Order: sequence, then structure tokens, then C-alpha cells
Amino acid sequence: MRLLFPIAIPLTTAVLGLFAWRWRAVQRGLGVAGAAALLITSFELLKSVWQQGPQATWVGNWPPPFGITLIADLLSAIMVALAAVIGFAVALYSLAHVDPAREAFGYYPLLHILLMGVCGAFLTGDLFNLYVWFEVMLMASFVLLALGGERAQLEGAIKYVTLNLMASTLFLTAVGLLYGTVGTLNMADVALKIRPLASSGITTSIAFLLLTAFGIKAAIFPLFFWLPASYHTPPVAVSAVFAGLLTKVGVYALLRVFTLIFIEQERTIPTVVLALSALTMLTGVLGAVVQSEFRRILSFNIVSHIGYMILGLGLFTTAGLAGSIFYIIHHIIVITNLFLVSGLVHAVQGSFDLGRLGGLYRTHPGLAVLFLIPALSLSGVPPLSGFFAKLLLVRAGLHAEQWSIVAIALGVSLLTLLSMMKIWAEVFWKPKESDPLTEGSVASRVPPMAERAAMRSRLGLWSSAGLAVLTAMIGLGADFVLAFAEAAAEQLRHPDLYISTMLQRGHP
Repeated sequence: MRLLFPIAIPLTTAVLGLFAWRWRAVQRGLGVAGAAALLITSFELLKSVWQQGPQATWVGNWPPPFGITLIADLLSAIMVALAAVIGFAVALYSLAHVDPAREAFGYYPLLHILLMGVCGAFLTGDLFNLYVWFEVMLMASFVLLALGGERAQLEGAIKYVTLNLMASTLFLTAVGLLYGTVGTLNMADVALKIRPLASSGITTSIAFLLLTAFGIKAAIFPLFFWLPASYHTPPVAVSAVFAGLLTKVGVYALLRVFTLIFIEQERTIPTVVLALSALTMLTGVLGAVVQSEFRRILSFNIVSHIGYMILGLGLFTTAGLAGSIFYIIHHIIVITNLFLVSGLVHAVQGSFDLGRLGGLYRTHPGLAVLFLIPALSLSGVPPLSGFFAKLLLVRAGLHAEQWSIVAIALGVSLLTLLSMMKIWAEVFWKPKESDPLTEGSVASRVPPMAERAAMRSRLGLWSSAGLAVLTAMIGLGADFVLAFAEAAAEQLRHPDLYISTMLQRGHP
């Protein structure tokens, strides 16, 4: 039953929210309560998987490999717990930063449908159902992206949905070819039946189709441009949940499929992934350093750091995979928080344009601290979480004698620091200059944070502060987090336990 809760709770919350369509206060309460329930049950699942090993359930009591199977190993449980943390933080933040018009058009039900899709993708044991959960996420995210109908939003939504529909088409094509080849889509069953065909051309073609489909969804070079073209257009709460979770589902799918099903292609796929990792890191960070809009800098940094997350898969060692998993844990929390901070800055000074901002270090020192913690962590400054995440990947790269990728990873880290310091200098350090374009406007008349109804009970600040504390805790408790990452990586490198857990009720 634990495996059903991360899907059933957001679904129930969304349905109840739709029944409360006319009552925004009820929707708000349901949104936070549902996110809290998801948070509690997800950590119960993680605790259970850590203590007892991978767990599976078979919907409708159909024996495997038939029917719908849900399975959680350590990687799945970690990802569900992270999704719940982000969902709760964003739900709280939304109470202060989502406007009544969007709330009236179903913002909270849509948020929970998105969380349901994310959790379903992490827990499914079937490739076709993975496609279904991708589509659930795509529908919910597209509506959230376009909700409000502003021109910039619609332009971003069109680019977003077009590229993601292309990825879905490639994914469905690969699923059809795979089913025609092995006669099953249960991932554990596929892993067993594809082994005798591992060297055939059809399996290699399917592997590259899936690499392309998941690569688009993860925003890997060269098809990443939909992300910085769209993530800066919706309200900050939507940008934050997108930044934290959506691309990570693509990364998760890459890790799952290429450590479970296509193991025999370990000479070809990792080499390609390693090259894509380097190009993704470089193009993303170079895009970030030339931007002058807060959220666009962050969006390009998402792309850049996806390169770090797939680096471990490219190395294809237990140490490399552990580094990737640690990096995912760190990055989900940090990048979400940076988007939340951008919204707090906008609430104070009414703009995301760096040229129109300034002086917040003096007027809002607490907000400056909230920015510095995730910004320095993203850059890899010790003793924050990003330092240990990058250290693990660099050590794994050195051990594998991949000198060039290590050099690129270190160089990109320095450029990331440069992009973060650009925000610091423009938004927090320089004096604020009067802007004739905004002077006298509603944005310029936004009162200081402490006087604006305490920022609606300071919920936005609390959300950001909570994630900042979590970032510091991951850095200070790096050994504890590393134990989870190494155990999850060991399960990925040796998937027999995953396969036996999913098929333990019998195999035809």
C-alpha cells in the first residue's frame, strides 16, 4: 500500500480541489494539506525501502509481467521523497505568490496532478506506463505554463509542448519497437529477454531512440533550447517546481533504462553520454553567463547542471552513479530555492531584469543570505552540498582516467560561480538606481517585505529558508546522504535484486 500513496494522495487532492472550484480558500488548504500528506508518506516509503529493500505491488493482483506494476528501489524512493519536499515547499510558497486569478482557474489541482505524474514516473515498473506518466506530467505542466494567458507564457508554452511532444513520439516509437522485439514492456522482464539480443541492430536502434527521447525531456545538448525559452515565463512558483522536478524525471529515466535494460551497450551508450554531458555543461553555463534576466540565468544553469547529473552514467561506474545521485539530490533542492528567491526579489522590487534591481544587501540582508546559500552551493563552494556532489563526480572521473571531462566539470563550476556572482553584484551589491520605466508603476510601489502584510505570513520566506537549511544540512551531513547515494548506485549497477523483486510472484 505504501507504493500507492504517492500517486493516490495527489490524485485525491486534485479531485477534491476540483470539487471546491468556487472556494479558493478551500483549494489553498487542500493544496498544502495534500502536499504535507505526500511528504510524510514519501519519507515513510524511503525509510521502508532503506530498511527492507526494494518493494513492489501489482495493481489488480495480476501476476507479473502482466498488469501494472509499481516498484520502489532506493533511487525511486529517493526521487519520490525529493518530489514531495519540493511539492510541499512550492505549495507553501504559492499561498503568498500565486495570484487569485490563477488560483480560481485550478492552480492547486494542476500542481497536484503534476506531482502525481512525477511520482508515477518514479514508481512505475512498466515502460508503457512510464510513457503514460510522462504524458500526465506534460498535460499538467503545459496548462500550468500557459495559465494566465500572457503572451510570453503562450510563446514559451508552444516551444515547450512542441519539443516534448516530439520526445513523446520518439518514446512511443521505441516502446512499440521494443514490444515487437521482446513481447513485453515490464522493465524487469524486458531486461531478461533482451539479453540474448543485446548485440543486434534493433536493440541498438531502440536504445538510441530512448536516449534521444529522454535526452529531450532532460534538456540535454543539443535539444535543450525549449527550457530557457519557457521556464522564465510563468509565475515563480510554477518555474520553481518545473526547475526542481521535470528535467529530473528525464534524468531518472536515463539512469533506470540504461542501467537495467541496455547494459550490454555499455561500451557505446556511456561514450555518447559522456560527450553529451560535456557539451551540455559547456553550452548551458555559457548561456548563463551572458544573460541579464534573473530566471533566464537560472534556466541556463539548469541545462548546464543536467550535464553533471548524467556524467555518472557516462562513466558507468558505481562511484560515478553515486555521484550523479548525490548531485540530483543537491540540485533539486538548490535550483528550486534559487527560483523561489527570484520571486522574493520580484516581490520587493518588481522586476527580474538585473539592470533594474540593486541594493538588496542593505535593505534586505536576510534575503541576501537566502540567495547566497543556494548560489554558492550550486557553484560547488564548501562546505555546502554542491561541493561534495562535484567532488564525488570529479573523483570518479579521475579514477576512470577521464581527464578531459574532469577539466570541463571544474571549468564549468568556475563559470557557474561567475554567473551567480553576476546576480549577486547586480541584485544585491550595487546601489539601486531609479528606473523611469517603472517609477510610479504598481511594481515600483510595492512596499518593503517587512511591511507587506509580513509577506502573507512570510510563507514565501519560510519555504526558501527551509530549503536553504536543507542545503546546509546535506553539506554538513554529506556522509549520511552519500550512504544513500552509494547504496542506490550499487542497486543500479547490480539490478538482479530489482528484477527479482518485480518478478517474485512468478515468471512465465
